[in-house]
Amino acid sequence: MWALPALLMLLGVVPALAGAARLAELLRGAVITPANARFFAMPLPVMLHLVAVIPYTLLGALQFSASLRRRWPARHRALGRVLLVCATVSALSGLWMTLAYPWAAGDGVALYALRLLFGTAMTLAIVLGIDAIRRRDFAAHGRWMLRAYAIGMGAGTQVLTHLPYFALVGTPTVATRAVLMGAGWVINVLIAECIFRRQRSGMDHGNADARKGRPRLTGLAPSQGGRSRSADQRGNEKSVSSANPRSAAVTNAAQSRPTQSAKPSAAVPTSTQPPRKAHIA
Repeated sequence: MWALPALLMLLGVVPALAGAARLAELLRGAVITPANARFFAMPLPVMLHLVAVIPYTLLGALQFSASLRRRWPARHRALGRVLLVCATVSALSGLWMTLAYPWAAGDGVALYALRLLFGTAMTLAIVLGIDAIRRRDFAAHGRWMLRAYAIGMGAGTQVLTHLPYFALVGTPTVATRAVLMGAGWVINVLIAECIFRRQRSGMDHGNADARKGRPRLTGLAPSQGGRSRSADQRGNEKSVSSANPRSAAVTNAAQSRPTQSAKPSAAVPTSTQPPRKAHIA
């Protein structure tokens, strides 16, 4: 199913284009303005961030395609290794930018704290995802990597949270900007958690259906079930014995007789000569 990867790619197009424009600006040497002066003063953090985050947001969507995982598992693993490096560089460079660059116009303490919080959460999710795949826990690996990707895609959702406000109200204040930016991260994380809950609910329903379709002995362990069946057989034998004393005596005699290996019976010679005719006097 390619609907989800296509939707995620579409969500990441706008921030990817903005990042590519910023990267070209730094490489080309554009006119320095108050908006980009901090990046020209220290270009390494932002360049590392953009080089890593653009392929991570666009190609990372392919990792959530079930058909890709089934048909090309080797490609899924190879792409996962590349994206794991991109995700780590994106998270760490994002924290570096937050700590090193001066605040832009419209930023504040609340937005600064949110960037540190979600940048740290993304880094922690990546570390836990790596630990899960080393333990061969693929389910936990998928959950932690989806959480990291949801935080990394916050820039795409933040475009959607800002556009209505710009269209209806205008330029946001410092507090409003922090709320709109934080909403982008929170929305993505909540969607990821809803996906996990639906998956767990589906697994629980599947397990319940499997249990209903599997015959089992109520209230008995497997060893107790064997003893219960032997008791039932003995009860049946007793009921048969009380109904037919003669057959009970035969059964008891057969059970008390020691088992012996069958001996080969002697062959009975048979005559191949035709029968003689009687002489008539």
